[in-house]
Amino acid sequence: MATEPEERPGGQQSGVGSAPEAAVGVQPIAAPRPPFTPAREVDPYANLMEDYSRPATLHPGEIRQGRVVKISGEDVIVDIGYKSDGLVPLEQFRDALGRIRVQPGDRVDVMMESAADQEGYVRLSHERARRLVLWEKLEKAYANKTTVEAQVVERVKGGLEVDLGGVRGFLPGSQSDIRPTHNLEVWKGQDIQVRIIKLNRRRDNIVVSRRVALEEDIADRRKGVLESLVEGAVVTGAVKNLTDYGVFVDLGGVDGLLHVTDICHGRLTHPSEMLHIGDTVTVKVLKCDRNQERISLGMKQLQPDPWETVVERYPPNCRAYGRVMNITDYGAFVELEPGVEGLIHVSEMTWSKRTKHPSKVVATGDQVEVVVLEVNARERRISLGLKQLEPNPWTTLSGRYAVGSVVEGRVRNLTDFGAFVEIEEGVDGLVHVSDISWTKHVRHPSEALKKGQKVKAVILRIDGENRRLSLGIKQLQPDAWETFFQSHTVGDVVRGKVTRRAGFGLFVEVAEGVEGLCHNSEIPGEDEDPIAPPGDGQHGNFRIIKLNPAEKKIGLSLKAVADEEQRARLEHYQQQAASATSTIEEVLTLKREEN
Repeated sequence: MATEPEERPGGQQSGVGSAPEAAVGVQPIAAPRPPFTPAREVDPYANLMEDYSRPATLHPGEIRQGRVVKISGEDVIVDIGYKSDGLVPLEQFRDALGRIRVQPGDRVDVMMESAADQEGYVRLSHERARRLVLWEKLEKAYANKTTVEAQVVERVKGGLEVDLGGVRGFLPGSQSDIRPTHNLEVWKGQDIQVRIIKLNRRRDNIVVSRRVALEEDIADRRKGVLESLVEGAVVTGAVKNLTDYGVFVDLGGVDGLLHVTDICHGRLTHPSEMLHIGDTVTVKVLKCDRNQERISLGMKQLQPDPWETVVERYPPNCRAYGRVMNITDYGAFVELEPGVEGLIHVSEMTWSKRTKHPSKVVATGDQVEVVVLEVNARERRISLGLKQLEPNPWTTLSGRYAVGSVVEGRVRNLTDFGAFVEIEEGVDGLVHVSDISWTKHVRHPSEALKKGQKVKAVILRIDGENRRLSLGIKQLQPDAWETFFQSHTVGDVVRGKVTRRAGFGLFVEVAEGVEGLCHNSEIPGEDEDPIAPPGDGQHGNFRIIKLNPAEKKIGLSLKAVADEEQRARLEHYQQQAASATSTIEEVLTLKREEN
């Protein structure tokens, strides 16, 4: 049986009936062969073998993943690994806006609906396959409590309708956000993450919650943030809320409190003076309590503390400028620089002893020059002074005034022991109650003086070191005591008025403002003189038995006057008796002569 000639590479054939050289066994010299190139033709049996290797049958309702071959008219041709391709209506691949969302080469899920038709195509459904796969995915998400993506379609009664990738669900309004949202229209068209909280495949009912998803996300982020936070760490956050006492900063799921005192080194009345909601801030973790989820933050801790070098910048006795930040009853706080404040005590505002309220000297916001008196960096205190900018009037007081000179001033204050008179700014003198009048017994300064009254006084004593100035008003007039001592001597009889009675005697006013004492021993008894001593307010004659100018004491005696008067009366009686005797003798003589 003859064999077919075998074709070899290069176009040669072999077999019976070949060239004569083959018969005699001589190999001819062959021409050089061209390089071997594989055949470009497709093996016609390859496709047949592939078709036969595919499953022989497809069952309706079976889901397979296919590859889009091409789009033809209103159909999409899909290769599902079967001997026949499948057709899917193009409409099933359009989105809500009508755009085609598939192209050749894409892998898609399809479900068989019918066997090959007359044209040889299998009818497929992408929509049914997608819904079946989607439901399985949603059931799995519901069982595992994982979030899914949804698109808000429209506003409906009680909430929102959402698209879960082909299946519609209901988002109640109360579940749309962590905080109640009154305007649900703003969510329309937005893609959101939700949690399935109710699912019934048979009734095609799905209820979702965005709030649960947000709470879980916040909880996860909070847990992660808390685990990563350590005291001393520097983190970045966003200002979430402002209060009177501080700022709440969102650190990415957990809030930290930035207290108002930790925002800056300077004085801050309210956080809004520096920060606003939404601001990004860099803060330092001061304290972190993971159990209570409380985080304390600080901003000023990231800046150098100005008090560490405050002594170098503000040594004692130096002058500085600052702004009055606050005024209290006891002084004024002055900001020398951000974070550094000093106190001007009310006693350091003026040289006057008369206390003024600080608001009478300075006002909030004033720029003032001050003198640094003392610095205590450890306790963050600086003592400042205003009066030190002017010379101390007390140090030059003795050079400007002399003892005995007359000055004029205004009564500033009245006390039980005297009156304070301001003779110049910062210099008050005291008029003691005993130096108000020579003649009147003044028990309280208000009996002779009024607050605000202008008076003249004599300087009695100057003590600049102790800031004391003694004044006298009665010294403007002659001393009644001195005048009395100059014009009277012991033994003189004076007429006086009994001003008051004591257990030891009588006080008698012998001149205006001058009193003497008549001791009980100088008052005659009832058996000595039938005339009773004068009572209160009555006048009588008294003899001076003692004068003591140094102690301003006058001793009086009523008995001495009474004795003298008694002697005078006795002498008078004797004279009258003598006169009466001679007259009788003369009468008797005359009568004898007449007889």
